[in-house]
Amino acid sequence: MKKFSIAVLQIGFLYAVYFIMDQAAQALHLPIPGSILGLVLIFILLQTGVIKLTWIERGSNWLLAEMLLFFIPAAAGIIKFKDLMMTNGWSILVVILVSTLIVMMTAGMLPLLFGRQKERNEG
Repeated sequence: MKKFSIAVLQIGFLYAVYFIMDQAAQALHLPIPGSILGLVLIFILLQTGVIKLTWIERGSNWLLAEMLLFFIPAAAGIIKFKDLMMTNGWSILVVILVSTLIVMMTAGMLPLLFGRQKERNEG
């Protein structure tokens, strides 16, 4: 139960960073989504040692493990737009495939990079 509570708190922290950066992006009319700004902020905080990887590791690992679940609502929403898919389906499919590939590669590479950094710091 303690591990679950820690993971929930860590996910809450990650969400708070996302929410704050999303509000900042909207308030400043930035063309960059708040989620990307939040990711950059977390990266900077980790690199500078302001936060430690162990403070967000369990929650982050759970989010990465369950990432596929976050794509289901978007995929189900496509069904509503049959006419759009008939006219622009191939273009949309290419964008979806390329962006999914980028997300998967990024999601796979970042834990490896952070894991190596963690090993260097501990070793």
